[in-house]
Amino acid sequence: MDYGPLQRKLGYSFAQASQLQQALTHRSHSAQHNERAEFLGDSVLNCCIAYELYGKFADLKEGELSRLRANLVRQETLAELAQELELGAYLRLGEGELKSGGFRRPSILADGLEALLGAVFLDGGFVAVQGVVRGLYASLLDQLDPETLGKDPKTLLQELLQARRLPLPQYAVVATRGAAHQQLFEVECQIPQLAIRTTGFGASRRIAEQEAAQLAFGQMPK
Repeated sequence: MDYGPLQRKLGYSFAQASQLQQALTHRSHSAQHNERAEFLGDSVLNCCIAYELYGKFADLKEGELSRLRANLVRQETLAELAQELELGAYLRLGEGELKSGGFRRPSILADGLEALLGAVFLDGGFVAVQGVVRGLYASLLDQLDPETLGKDPKTLLQELLQARRLPLPQYAVVATRGAAHQQLFEVECQIPQLAIRTTGFGASRRIAEQEAAQLAFGQMPK
């Protein structure tokens, strides 16, 4: 398999291709799987995010920083980042996992991303993996609001609707424009019960959904 597109999206080229291949290998595929790299990647990711938050929010206390980090490294966030990388297409899964759609399962995607970060650390060291994490989290870190404990707009909108016992919002990709490596996504967010419809744009589906959710959140009745 050609891992070139994945490495370009990641912003890192592996010196040791074997590290990358093992990081993408699920335990259902073979005995040489990615769980050790996942263990390492989990710790490395936490360290990188902690370092970024420490530098970005000089006035926050330890507990507040911990809550921000927890939201940034949770399974849902990791799975969304993995989807942006189209990581599922590169995972080496056993036949059973393939048939059951394991390449789309959030837990497998999140674990795969952690393993990938662990592999970057093993291949290139801390500075290399820190650069990769910064690239992956750039938009999330830019829009991070300590007052919402680091929760992204989609999460905030979902929690508000649940608190009011309303159905969750519906997201749909309306259009994609541009070349494959430079696409612009247009996503619509609808809350029919409140007659709310917003449109977001972004370089990935996730970014566009977040923008649409933020606009919808702003239109929610007080």
